[in-house]
Amino acid sequence: MSKRVLQGVVVSDACDKTVIVRVERRVMHPVYKKFVTSSKKYAAHDEHSSYRAGDIVQIEESRPISKRKCWVVIAGPADAVPGRRSARPTPSSRRERPYDPDADKPRCRG
Repeated sequence: MSKRVLQGVVVSDACDKTVIVRVERRVMHPVYKKFVTSSKKYAAHDEHSSYRAGDIVQIEESRPISKRKCWVVIAGPADAVPGRRSARPTPSSRRERPYDPDADKPRCRG
């Protein structure tokens, strides 16, 4: 029996060696005969942590790797290289300002 291969978009790469891939399907509604887009998220194994959110990847069914993970990433963008995740800048929630001891005192102009 051949293994299923699906194509989707990486929506999360926060876990170590794991990416969450959203796969969208278009199915026709049985009553209204209109195409409805439905999506499902799969946890896929990414050995080198080289894929980031927004990448379009192909995943293949495999043996169970963990409780939720039974898919493996087999293809993705050409610029995905091992260790690319570590080069991503960390988001800063607020700008750091240097300490100013006179910040609460009124300023005089003159």
